Amino acid sequence: MSGWDEGAVYYSDQAQFPESGTDAAAATPSRHTILRKFKEFIRNLETDKNVFPYRESLINNPRSLFVHLEDLLAFDAELPSLLRSSPSDYLPLFETAAAEVLQSLRLKEQGESGEMKEPETREVQILLSSKEDPVSMRMLGAQYISKLIKIAGITIAASRVKAKATYVSLVCKNCQSTREVPCRPGLGGAIVPRSCDHVPQAGEEPCPIDPWIVVPDKSKYVDQQTLKLQENPEDVPTGELPRNMLLSVDRHLVQRIVPGTRLTIIGIYSIFQAANSSASHRGAVAVRQPYIRVVGIEEVNEASSRGHAAFTKEEVEEFKKFASRTDAYEVICSKIAPSIFGEENVKKAVACLLFGGSRKNLPDGVKLRGDINVLLLGDPSTAKSQFLKFVEKTAPVAVYTSGKGSSAAGLTASVIRDSSTREFYLEGGAMVLADGGVVCIDEFDKMRPEDRVAIHEAMEQQTISIAKAGITTVLNSRTSVLAAANPPSGRYDDLKTAQENIDLQTTILSRFDLIFIVKDKRDYGRDKIIASHIIKVHASANKTSGDSRTAKEENWLKRYIQYCRTECHPRLSESASSRLQNEYVRFRQDMRKQANETGEASAVPITVRQLEAIIRLSEALAKMKLSHVATETDVIEAVNLFKVSTVEAAQSGINQQVTLTPEIKQAETQIKRRLGIGMRISERRLIDELARMGMNESIVRRALIVMHQRDEIEYKHERRVIVRKV
Repeated sequence: MSGWDEGAVYYSDQAQFPESGTDAAAATPSRHTILRKFKEFIRNLETDKNVFPYRESLINNPRSLFVHLEDLLAFDAELPSLLRSSPSDYLPLFETAAAEVLQSLRLKEQGESGEMKEPETREVQILLSSKEDPVSMRMLGAQYISKLIKIAGITIAASRVKAKATYVSLVCKNCQSTREVPCRPGLGGAIVPRSCDHVPQAGEEPCPIDPWIVVPDKSKYVDQQTLKLQENPEDVPTGELPRNMLLSVDRHLVQRIVPGTRLTIIGIYSIFQAANSSASHRGAVAVRQPYIRVVGIEEVNEASSRGHAAFTKEEVEEFKKFASRTDAYEVICSKIAPSIFGEENVKKAVACLLFGGSRKNLPDGVKLRGDINVLLLGDPSTAKSQFLKFVEKTAPVAVYTSGKGSSAAGLTASVIRDSSTREFYLEGGAMVLADGGVVCIDEFDKMRPEDRVAIHEAMEQQTISIAKAGITTVLNSRTSVLAAANPPSGRYDDLKTAQENIDLQTTILSRFDLIFIVKDKRDYGRDKIIASHIIKVHASANKTSGDSRTAKEENWLKRYIQYCRTECHPRLSESASSRLQNEYVRFRQDMRKQANETGEASAVPITVRQLEAIIRLSEALAKMKLSHVATETDVIEAVNLFKVSTVEAAQSGINQQVTLTPEIKQAETQIKRRLGIGMRISERRLIDELARMGMNESIVRRALIVMHQRDEIEYKHERRVIVRKV
C-alpha cells in the first residue's frame, strides 16, 4: 500500500461496458498508478549507494530532465513499453510527475507579505535517450504512427522560432463567458467548441452557434521550431534520392541545432494536415503528412563524425598493436586502392588525406585547419576518378560531386523559401553535408570560375559565410577536398609551360597542400606490367572467396581511420620544427632562383600555406602510427611527398628559355620561308610538309613554340591554324 497516504483523490475505474471492458481495465494500469511509478522512479532510482541521479539533476536543472530509457527499464519493465507504444499519453504524465517531484523537493518560499508558502509548480520537459539502433528513414511506415522511434540523419534546414499556444483562451461574443481549450502538441491545432454552454436567462437571447473568439494575449505559449532532417549520405542506396523528414522541436530543444549538424533523435511519429497541400489532396480528408515530434536529441560530436563510435576493447587492442608495427605506414598505403597499379606517391597522399592533421584553436580565437587538400591533375585513364571513388567508400563521411554538375549554391548552401510560411531558410550543400569528412570533386577544371570561387573560403577558413535574402550566417565545413582535373588540352603536354598546362588560378592552387601531375608515360616494360595487372583484376573479379576479405579489410581501414581521428592529435617535436624551417626556406630560395632564371613566377606558388601543408602532412603520418608527437622522420617523409608532388608540378613543363639548337634554328628558317607574313596554314599540314623535307616533328613543334613566345606567330581555331604576324 505504498503511496496510500499521499494527498490525492482516489477513484475507481468504472467499466463503461462491464461485460467486455473488465479484462482491458485489468490489463492496463490506471493513470494514477503510472503517475505514482514515474514519481517513484525520479525520486528513488539509485545508481550507486545513496546517489540519486534524477533527483540531483532536477534540483540542478529544474527546467528539463534527461531520462535514459535503459534506467527506466531497469526500474520497471512495464514503463518503457507503455512509453514506446503510446508516448503522447504517457509523456505528459511523466512531465507532471517530474513537476510534482520538483515541487516536493524545493523548500517553501517567503511570500511578499512575509508568510511561508508552497513554491509554485513549474513545467519540466522530459528528454529521452536510448542506446537502441536507429531505424532507417525509408522503413518508417503506417505501423509506426503515434509510436516512439529513433532515427539518424543530417539537418539541412532550420526554420525561425515561432510561438505555439499550449492553451487557447476563448471568450463568447454574446455572454462574455471565458474558457480555456488545450492545444494538441506538435503541429496540431486546438479544437474550438461550436456552441457556448451558457444557459440564457428569461428575456436574454441565446448564444449563437460558433460564438467563441480567441484572445491571444491570455493564451499560454511555448517556443517551437521546425527542422528538416535528411538521410545521412552514406545510408542512401545508389541511384536513389535522399529522403527527408520534418521535425518539430519545442521548449528547450529550440535553437540548439544549425543546418549541417548530424543528429540522432528520438521522437513521436505523428501526422498533421498540411495547409498548403496540393489541390488534389485537399478534398481527401484521410490523407495526412507525417512528421516527428522530437522528445530527445543526441548531437553527434565532430571528432567521430559517425556517431559516438563505440570501439570494442579487442578492436582498440588490435589497432594499438598494428600502430606499434614498424611497417604500419607501408601497410596502410598498400591498402589504399589496391586495384590500382603503381602511383605509390598518390596513394601516400590519399592516406594522409584520410587521416588528416590536427585542428588547432589559438588563444585569440583563430582556427587553423587540420584537413589536407589534394589535387590530381593529368592525362585521362590514369585512375584519378578511381582514387576519388575509393576515398568516397573509405572515408567515414564523404560526398562525391562532379564539377560540371555542381553550382556554387549546391556546393556551399542555398537559400530556399518555404512554400507554406513564405519565409527563407538555409539548406546546406555538399561542403556542409560532408562536415568532418571528405568532398571528392571530379572534373574540377570543368567548373565555372564563379562556382570555383565559392569553395575558396571553405578550403582555407573551413567555414561558409552566407549573406543573402536577409540571412547572414556562418556554417561549418571542416572538410578535406580531393579534386581531379584534366589540363586544358585534355592531355598533359610536355611542350607547354607549367602555366599553360595547369590552367587554374594561383588563389585556388595555393589552397591545395599537394598537387600531383599524373602522366601516362609510354614505356614498354611498364605498359606490360600494367596490362597484366589489369587483366588479372578483370579475371579474378568474381571470385567470392576473396570478396568478403576485401570488404572486411575496407571496413577495418574505415574503423582504424575513425579511431585515429578520434583519439590522436599529434604535435611537432623540437627537432622536427627546426628541420622543417630549413626545408621551407630552401624551397623558397629554389623557387626564387627559378623565377629569376625564367623571368616569370612559377605556376604553383610556394607560400606559407605550403609550409602549413608540410606540418599537416607530418601530423597525418604521426597519426597513422597513433603517435602523439610528429618526429623528424615524419617531417622528412612529408617533405619528400611535397617534393614529388607540388614542387615537381611547379617545375614541370617546358622551360621558357628553350635552348636554340642549330636544328631548331633551321626549322625556324624553313617555317618562315614556307609561311609569308599575314599568311595562315594548318599546323598539321605545315608539320607534314616539313617532315617530308626530312625534319623531325618534335623539333618543328619546338621551333613553333619559340616563335609563339617571341610573338611572331599566333594560333587560331583551337590551335589548329597558325597565322604569321606582321
